Formats: sequence, structure tokens, C-alpha cells
Amino acid sequence: MGLLDRFEQRLDRMVNGAFARAFKAEVQPVEIAAALQREMSDRAAVVSRGRTVVPNSFAVELSPHDHERLAVYSQTLTAELAAMVAEYAEEQHYTFLGGTEVTLDLDNALDTGLFRVRSESTANVAANLARSSASAPEAAGQPRLLVDDISHPLIRAVTRLGRGSDVDIRVDDPGVSRHHAEILLGREVILRDLNSTNGTYVDGVQVGEVVLTDGNVVQLGATRLTYRAG
Repeated sequence: MGLLDRFEQRLDRMVNGAFARAFKAEVQPVEIAAALQREMSDRAAVVSRGRTVVPNSFAVELSPHDHERLAVYSQTLTAELAAMVAEYAEEQHYTFLGGTEVTLDLDNALDTGLFRVRSESTANVAANLARSSASAPEAAGQPRLLVDDISHPLIRAVTRLGRGSDVDIRVDDPGVSRHHAEILLGREVILRDLNSTNGTYVDGVQVGEVVLTDGNVVQLGATRLTYRAG
């Protein structure tokens, strides 16, 4: 039995056959599941030997009619779709940058029976609270890095970024080295690459050491962090 068949059976059991009755003419959950599989395969990116990164965050855009009908089962459906995505990635030996997420969104421009999938790779970025300075409150005007609207204040003289467990800001991205880069606070705020495997980029240009200015986009692996001067 294939993955899509197992997904459909699990979903049907969970809602007592409601899907089989309700979704004969319009968008069916199994169609969305198949589209998510295609989206992962189409956007798979080889970042190193044995590591192929695929999107982990998916937005399924639906017509008003389909969105209204599917929204009734939104919690069950999105949870099953996320589980199916993880199962498919394991079968294909794909790697995620973060946890899987599937949402059902409304697109008034779509006709009934049509849907669209948008996806992105979103890494988990977190302050290492085991390091005492990293857990201090953010002061007004404090320089910081922004990732997905989450603020990571730069409160140490030297803030180290990377995938290792001993850094100040941990970036869970297979394209990031354990000790990838560091930021030094002084009269100027300096970003320095730590001989990382895949390099450090600022506004799309690879750098060894550079003075940061407000609005610079720092890229480590596939993860982008926006610098704010405070």
C-alpha cells in the first residue's frame, strides 16, 4: 500500500468516512497530499553529500468554496498532511531545516476545484539560554538579528552563530557549520566568518569580515537573518 493510500485511509477513519462523502466533486485531501509530495521533489536542493534539503513549511491556497468545506476539518487535515510530508521525506531521505507545517489559506481568485501550493524552507533559530548572557532581556536600542519576526538581541561582546550546541544563537540548518560566524560589538558591529564550509553572505555577497549596517541581510546556509542596529 502506497503512502497516499495510507494517508487517505487514516484520514477517512479519523472522520468516520466524512471525506469520502464530502469531497467527490471538489478538491480532495489526497490531491493536496500528492501536490505536497511533488512540491518537495521539485524544490529539493542538494546542499552537501548525502543531504538534500526540501521545504518544511507549506501553504495550501484554496478557492472560497473549497476553503469553507475543508476548514471544518482543518485541524485534523493539516496534522495528517504534516505527518504525511514527514513520512515522505523519510522515505526519500530528504532533510528539513525545521519542523513541518501545513496551513489552509483562502484565495478568492481561485475557482472551485483548483488549489495552489506555496512552500519555503524555514530553519529553527534560537538563542542558547544555557549561556547566561544570551538569556538577558533585550534593552531599548539594542542591536539584534531578526528571523521570522523573532528578535535575537546581540548583548555579548562576541556573539557566535552556528549549528553547534555551544554557540550563542543556534541555527538548525544543514548548510550551517557548527561554528559558522561571529558578531563583535564595539564602536562598529562586525560580522566575521569562522572559516565556514559554505561561507557567510551579506546582501548576497560572500564576506570574510564586514561592518554591519541597519537592514543588512545575513545569510548562513539557507537561513536569512536581518540585522537591526537598534
